[in-house]
Amino acid sequence: MTTPSRHVHGLTRADINGQPAWALVGEGALATLASDRITTSELEALPLDAEEHEALVDRVMDALQWYGADLRTTPGGAGWLYVQHVPVRRLVAHVVRKLMALSAWEPFREAPGPLKIAPHEGLVGLRESSSREYRAYTVTWSGIAYLLGATALYNPFRTAQLSNLQPSRVETQLPSPPPSALPRTGVVALSWSSRHAATLLPVLENLARSGRTSLLVDLATDPAQHCDTPAVEGIRLVTPPPGLFALSGAVERLQLRDDEHVVQVEEHVVRLSRLVRLLAVLLETSGGCTQPSWRSLVRLETWLSGVLQASRPHTLLVSNDTSPVGALAVQLADLNGVNTVHVQHGAWTAESVAWPALHSRDIVVMGDRDAPLAKAWARHPQAEVHVLGQPRFDILAGLGREAQRQYLKKLLVPGSGRSPDRIMVWACQPFGPDRLKAHADLLLDGLWKAEGEWGLVIAPHPAQSPEVFASLLQRDGRPLVAVADPQIGARGCLAGADVVASAYSTCGIEAALLGVPVLEIGTADERTLGLTAHGLARRCSTAGDVADALSAPLKALKATESASTDAVCRWGGDSAALVAQLIVSRASGTQLEHLRSEGVSAR
Repeated sequence: MTTPSRHVHGLTRADINGQPAWALVGEGALATLASDRITTSELEALPLDAEEHEALVDRVMDALQWYGADLRTTPGGAGWLYVQHVPVRRLVAHVVRKLMALSAWEPFREAPGPLKIAPHEGLVGLRESSSREYRAYTVTWSGIAYLLGATALYNPFRTAQLSNLQPSRVETQLPSPPPSALPRTGVVALSWSSRHAATLLPVLENLARSGRTSLLVDLATDPAQHCDTPAVEGIRLVTPPPGLFALSGAVERLQLRDDEHVVQVEEHVVRLSRLVRLLAVLLETSGGCTQPSWRSLVRLETWLSGVLQASRPHTLLVSNDTSPVGALAVQLADLNGVNTVHVQHGAWTAESVAWPALHSRDIVVMGDRDAPLAKAWARHPQAEVHVLGQPRFDILAGLGREAQRQYLKKLLVPGSGRSPDRIMVWACQPFGPDRLKAHADLLLDGLWKAEGEWGLVIAPHPAQSPEVFASLLQRDGRPLVAVADPQIGARGCLAGADVVASAYSTCGIEAALLGVPVLEIGTADERTLGLTAHGLARRCSTAGDVADALSAPLKALKATESASTDAVCRWGGDSAALVAQLIVSRASGTQLEHLRSEGVSAR
């Protein structure tokens, strides 16, 4: 879990020559001041309009696109803003959120003025996160003052915590042959997440059973996300050179001088040259496969180009073509005349993505409700969307419910000497600690109030640090609480549960397909999977909602008509085979009519 240094500031009015002005000061000094004042934590907690926020983020991204999208490109012609769009947009979203918070605070709104910087504070830092690897970058309040024009003579671009981070390194025993030594193959698949591997491997195994070979490129930098060596002959596992994602350093042409170009965010005027300089910190910093530095991406492009040229595949298969590695790979495949197939690996909603863009030619989605989103997000001029389900779910029908039930009981019994009557599995997401605690309180208080003896098994997300849940285990013993092995995860135990709770985990869909009752949790304004709208879950915004749901006779909320489940996932146990058929048909140039009857939707 990432825990940033605590340099808490407050904002106070500090007029200059009778004109409104504002200064960042230490929180200790804030209490002694008589002028208008607020702590930055209070400022950041002010309610904001989500739609307005998204519109302003779009405005800033459009301004960046116009201002400097081509300032730096890879040798293959991929621009920095195209490749790094997701981490850039996430950082821009935090800039916009803080600017909106300034405008939402009444004293500032009534007397807007320049913001005086806090000396020596870094401009780009990290927020708290429960993710094992992903770094939640943010712009500090001194960074906001800098963007609005403040002089930053004594402010480093990075906070001390960010400067002291160690680069990500891949530890693997698998030899990494040079690309020139790789054999010819039909398909190259990319994975840097355990969810990617679990989604793509069934497709590659299906291809292998019909004699078609493939390369599975494992780009993961978190050891927990590595691919296991495929058991099926015909699939070769390949890794990049060691240290590829450990490269840091300045990015030429992004260290801009101040100029007259700005973008308006409400009443605030943001200098684009300064914004690019702050964004360059992301590109200069090694952040593993999910947030690679610019130098790592350039090296990756060279290596992947060699892989494609040596193996000469007809298809590049991915489960993410939006984040830096995926966007770069798909652009490179297009340059090499290789068809691109994207298989949706997780749930989507209109608000769920950092960048609503899909770059592959063929886009495979889980359910009917995903098809309109995929069509709206598709960027390829010949894109087609195919509703073929989720290969990772093909094995659900064979899950051992009784074995999973026994595992859940064994987790909960040690130390208590008793086994609960009923068990809830909480399928988590790597949210920030505050949001996780709110969800935990909602569930634990609801379980405590519910009728009967309940136990809660917390199933961490594969990318989540289980240590974040340690405090939840220190309760008075009611309800019983345990944390599942991260290697087992929610999938390894949800079939044995009486109910599954989730805010936004794809495991909620898996539970619904198996007929396990699902609770969608979170405050009324939080995003969920939306299973409630299809009659596949019950929405719980308070502990009372949870207690009421659990005290009522538990029954599967699965709809009787298949159309309800097909909306969230077409499930017939043959998704991997259908994706394999799509790949083969596209490679051979044959028509896709035999797939259209199985749920293929042309754009």
